[in-house]
Amino acid sequence: MKNESRLMWLSGNIIPVEDAKVNVLSPTSQFGLNVFEGLRGYWSEKDKQLYIFKLEEHCERLLKSIKMVRFECDYTVDFLKNAILDVVKANNFLEDIAIRQTVFVDGFGNWAATGPVDMFIAPIAKGRQLIDKDGISCCISSWERISDKCLPPKIKMGANYMNSRLGQMEAHRNGYDSTIFLNNAGKVSEGPGACLFIVRDGKLITPTITSSILESITRTTVIDIARNNLNLVVEEREIDRTELYIADEVFMCGSAVEILPVLSVDKMPVGSGKKGLITQNIEQCYFDILRRDIIVNDSWLTPVY
Repeated sequence: MKNESRLMWLSGNIIPVEDAKVNVLSPTSQFGLNVFEGLRGYWSEKDKQLYIFKLEEHCERLLKSIKMVRFECDYTVDFLKNAILDVVKANNFLEDIAIRQTVFVDGFGNWAATGPVDMFIAPIAKGRQLIDKDGISCCISSWERISDKCLPPKIKMGANYMNSRLGQMEAHRNGYDSTIFLNNAGKVSEGPGACLFIVRDGKLITPTITSSILESITRTTVIDIARNNLNLVVEEREIDRTELYIADEVFMCGSAVEILPVLSVDKMPVGSGKKGLITQNIEQCYFDILRRDIIVNDSWLTPVY
């Protein structure tokens, strides 16, 4: 399927993407007043089936975001799940996909509006992000990561991602692929739309959920895989900036970036400057689970067809 001819879900209807319109004066258009989820679907050639990864958990997190921004909305997990499955089926995808599910404030209100609330769901064919190189270069951002005291990062809100935009654009201007944010305590937080792990002395280490990070579903999955499939020691603790320079391995993770090795930080190579063994093992196990080459937990993968 050509992506420009795909179908979207909007206001309870499945329509061509070119017919999906939102009021330009709505609070979502003017102020970024929306919350969203980014999901992934993976095609299993063995099963001839498309699986949505952790569908229920994404829908549950979306409802938490809706609650925290105080939208007047009565959506349920089942409603959100069924809407996603309906529009993916309508497109008849037989390949890997990405899905954006966005709940937004429509109408003519201001930035304080709590309704009327609507939703769109936009699936799109999308393969692996990193296919032409082993990893990325990062810098430490001069921009501080947003915090629970100002714009809570646990709310997956459109407006929050302007913080990531500033950091990412700065990194690109300075010749890096991406960036790493520090929080207001000067400790490592996360990347733009991605959580972060380091490896030191064989231990997998990641910032705590109170380190100004998104409560990431992929992060939780990586911790689960590391502990239960690879028998690794995992620590959730504060990480100093300088630990990035002397780490054996660094990688980011998220629904969009999947498992993304970081090969250098501030132009200093991470370890050998190549993808590390633990990162490789986590990545391999992650995709074996997504393709159902390894069966871990049936609730992780929801079949579409």
